[in-house]
Amino acid sequence: MGRRPKFRVEWAATARADLDAIVEYVAQRDILAALSVLGSLERTAGRLTAMPLRGRVVPELAAVGVHGYREVMHSPWRIIYRTSGDTVSVLAVVDCRRDLEDLLLERFVR
Repeated sequence: MGRRPKFRVEWAATARADLDAIVEYVAQRDILAALSVLGSLERTAGRLTAMPLRGRVVPELAAVGVHGYREVMHSPWRIIYRTSGDTVSVLAVVDCRRDLEDLLLERFVR
């Protein structure tokens, strides 16, 4: 039985900024919890190296015919990514309690 190909996970600048904002917010209350959140989000994304298609297609995007983006949940956050070749690009880490359409609009307007 052959080995599965390994994928490389890369974080886009916007996703790193999302991660920084999450950690900063949590750290205001508890620095140890913030470090734990950081590690667990990075590990969740890191597991995509073995199975990048394990995440579901982002439903809000699929509803408008865009199927190239996937997400894995790490409650209460959604890690949104896409794959290309042997690379998994993490594009955003967003709070699943917020409306994704509003978040994307905010980013495009900035």
